[in-house]
Amino acid sequence: MNYNRILFVLLVCLVSACGPREEINQDAFKVGLLTPGPVSDAGWNAGAYEGLVLIKKELDAVISQVETKTPAEFEQGFRDYASGGYHLIFGHGFEFQDAAAAVAPDFPQTVFITTSGTTVRDNVAPVVFEIEQATFLLGMLSAKQTKTRKIGAVGGVEIPSVKSSFDAFRAGAVSVNPDIQFVASYIGNWEDIGAAKEATLALIDQGVDFIFHNADAAGLGVFHAVQERKGVFVFGSNKDQNAIAPNVILASAVLSIPNAMLTVAQEVKAGVFKASIRRLGMKENVVSLNINPALRNRIPEEVWAFIETARQQILTGELVVPKGF
Repeated sequence: MNYNRILFVLLVCLVSACGPREEINQDAFKVGLLTPGPVSDAGWNAGAYEGLVLIKKELDAVISQVETKTPAEFEQGFRDYASGGYHLIFGHGFEFQDAAAAVAPDFPQTVFITTSGTTVRDNVAPVVFEIEQATFLLGMLSAKQTKTRKIGAVGGVEIPSVKSSFDAFRAGAVSVNPDIQFVASYIGNWEDIGAAKEATLALIDQGVDFIFHNADAAGLGVFHAVQERKGVFVFGSNKDQNAIAPNVILASAVLSIPNAMLTVAQEVKAGVFKASIRRLGMKENVVSLNINPALRNRIPEEVWAFIETARQQILTGELVVPKGF
């Protein structure tokens, strides 16, 4: 007996509120979400769950979310939702592409969206958040502010979307000062706060004084480490994380994930969705750089003016930020 599948179905039932006291409209628009980590991470996964809730509110949809961690779970998650009549399923991350492509042919009436990647099929498409535009600016800001000329990054799993955000961070810094040294560290998962803290302390011990993280829930460990050391600052990712550690988070690279998800859901519900790669950045008001107001005085006016000029150049296309895929 496949106990994991039984548990999955039970979880879908619970999250979708399909208990005996509430009767679900069988004709309702149904939307599922698979996340690689907990939606309590105050970042990447939290943003997706907020998008799911927004879809429920705006489209009167039946929604469900399940955390999946392995490729086998990705595929089973897609298959179970599609078998349950879900019209739209989000796999939240680059790593969901192969599973979506494998399952999609068996469920042509279901739309599978991965929030990153390049895989496109008749009913499979990625929504790519160009966070690199914001991390490039964070790199420029780091190069202007660093005292050690060493900057770093802590990531969860080394997947192309995370590496690309780090590459842009480095490129932004080097565009200001070619002598900047950059060190990246990956902990191999999205949840180990202790490992992220140790990786961050190791970077600080090497002289790194500005750190960007893209580690989802494990990012809390990055913040904890920086709070223990003086003269080091960190950047938040995917959501505005400035308030989590306002004494050390100088700024955040922010994605408007909920609005992007809602747009896709509206198209799917209306029957006008067309599969294609959608790249969303600053021009689409999906990517932004949010300075922590509590630390705004740490950035000299001439530095802020420099960053703002670069931001405007990104918007006009004069400055093209490198991206990995």
